[in-house]
Amino acid sequence: MKPPEEAIVFVLSLLAPGVLFTMNKLPGIQEPFLILGTGVVILGSVLLLFHLTVRHDKKVEPLFYVFAEFSFTCMVGLTNALQQDGFISGFMDFYLKMGEPHLSTAYAVMMCYWEGVVHFTIFLTIIHRMFAGKSYRSLGLLWAGSSIAHQIVHIPGVVIGKHGSNIRPAFWRNVPFFLAPFWAACVLLRRPRVMPVITADEIAVEQKKHLLSRPVELLLSLLLLGVISFCVFRALVVLDCPMDACFTYIYQYEPYLKDPVGFPKVTMLVHFFYAVPLLVVLIYGLMTPGCSWMLDWTLFLAGAVAQVLFFSHRYLWLIKSRALCDLLSCSLQTQWCHIGASLHSRTPFTYRVPADKRWPVLTLNVLLAVAPVLLALRCHTNPAYFMKPVPKGQTSNKKKTN
Repeated sequence: MKPPEEAIVFVLSLLAPGVLFTMNKLPGIQEPFLILGTGVVILGSVLLLFHLTVRHDKKVEPLFYVFAEFSFTCMVGLTNALQQDGFISGFMDFYLKMGEPHLSTAYAVMMCYWEGVVHFTIFLTIIHRMFAGKSYRSLGLLWAGSSIAHQIVHIPGVVIGKHGSNIRPAFWRNVPFFLAPFWAACVLLRRPRVMPVITADEIAVEQKKHLLSRPVELLLSLLLLGVISFCVFRALVVLDCPMDACFTYIYQYEPYLKDPVGFPKVTMLVHFFYAVPLLVVLIYGLMTPGCSWMLDWTLFLAGAVAQVLFFSHRYLWLIKSRALCDLLSCSLQTQWCHIGASLHSRTPFTYRVPADKRWPVLTLNVLLAVAPVLLALRCHTNPAYFMKPVPKGQTSNKKKTN
């Protein structure tokens, strides 16, 4: 009996530490271009192994190979994080020296933990649902948003940061991993979403309500305006705005924003140039009925903002809703990378968040992460306001493709 595909991916992904350990012991694989070439060969071989495991399946989606290959790299990242924190040794020395030296930074370590645990779990879940014939569109969009946000912070952060003068050829293997989530997002967005049918009368009643008569949406709009203000303020801070408030914040609250690694500065600019315009559009969608695109882009934003925060997952068992757990786990990753790095021992002490300012900083960053989660939950728990009218007579306990 053939084991489940997700089990095969899980087992093959666990080969990553062994491959790294072997390469670290081979004295011949110490040159930058040789490391890049060896990495390409290994990733290609892993992709071939995944293909051989599913070659007899009647229909294998191309996205399977993306998720399977990313699963393998997740284990590479987790191995790096464990070595940097001293849990293991002898796996990544050669790669950190001649491959990607920036992977020893606190931000990269927190990022590797997130990929090795959360993204890896998401991939296995998606692969299980894929071969079970179930929809994985929403979960895939969450990952796509998270992965794209990771790459648009990671790659520019390395280039403009202190490691920009020490870029090795292996760094450019990130390019296909940067493009793949965009392609996956396009594929998923073209697929129809499955959602409950709501009668035309119910939709009409919801869409006639003014914003002031919808307290949840009103509070969400105010919260998103606060998030926008915070994002704009921190962008001014990293751009060396001479205002006293900016000077006070960067030196007394978040000195990590001036860490020369480059990641915090790029994070704030990504929030300003990408998250802020999207938040403005989403506020418009909250006030305008029939914006069905809200159901997709709120998920995408929840995953995207996710790539930059820290949260303790030990409380997630209290939450009954599976959708809420998925959103929280993805969306609160922002704090895992950004705040986690600002507290990590690998960050120089002068750039860490001061002990007496941790709670205000944590609170602000958690609110930044929670806002997209709450918005996505609002859109998906009661989507009538965002749907286009459907013919009368349809019942709400059936399913339709919208």
